[in-house]
Amino acid sequence: MSGSTSMSTPANEITAVAVGNFDGMHRGHRALFDRLGSHGGIVVIEHYRATLTPGPWRAEYADRPLFFYEFDRIRSLQPEAFIDLLSADFPALQTIVVGEDFRFGAGRSADVNALAKMFHGETIAVAEVKIDGKGVHSRHIRQMIAEGHVEEAATCLGRAYALWGEVIKGQGIGAKSLVPTINLDAGRFLLPKAGVYKTRTLVGDELFRSVTFVGHRHTTDGRFALETHLIDWEPTDRPLWRAKIFWDAFLRENRKFESLGALKRQIAEDIEIVKNEK
Repeated sequence: MSGSTSMSTPANEITAVAVGNFDGMHRGHRALFDRLGSHGGIVVIEHYRATLTPGPWRAEYADRPLFFYEFDRIRSLQPEAFIDLLSADFPALQTIVVGEDFRFGAGRSADVNALAKMFHGETIAVAEVKIDGKGVHSRHIRQMIAEGHVEEAATCLGRAYALWGEVIKGQGIGAKSLVPTINLDAGRFLLPKAGVYKTRTLVGDELFRSVTFVGHRHTTDGRFALETHLIDWEPTDRPLWRAKIFWDAFLRENRKFESLGALKRQIAEDIEIVKNEK
């Protein structure tokens, strides 16, 4: 088990845990967290599918300590062994909170009813959170984002979808021939479908309105890129290491332009749209 949080509650003082993958830390997940009480913690089963809030990035949206189990290290545990592991790692544990569809143990062999019978304390099974009759699940949110429906995803998340990226070198023509942009490598974060988006970008402690492109640069070098233009940002000589993009709305599809001039005119139109929207 590993821990990652700004909270100070140690594992031996945790009396309640919510258990799950928790990719996205969305409204459905927060319904579990609300049942934890003042000495609660979040046990994350870290899985390769986590792309909305991979790894410790979940801490951005947590007000309780996070503890991580690597899925590959526990996947072969029998249900009783998994509960024994939780009891050993959290000796004061009294309550386990899960979603009503929670399954655990090798081959997902045990369900909530089995958990309630095996665990010595209280088991709380939280009902599925629904919006407009549809269940809120990470897999559905991932699909929304992959299809460019970032506003719909925000409704399920309870906030705009956001990702962090490391600043990398771009192709070098933006500031000279088009508009200045920050190029990013988003690592394991899920990228929306190719296109241009209305966004906000956090650089340091300053938040800027922005226009963000993701996809292959068909008009120039053909390479894949994630780049964001910050409105009203004045470039400085200070090195930039990281930026956070909040995805607010899809603006247009990615396409090839007949010239750099045509592309520049379209980018100017994109910027004006964002400037004029409230």
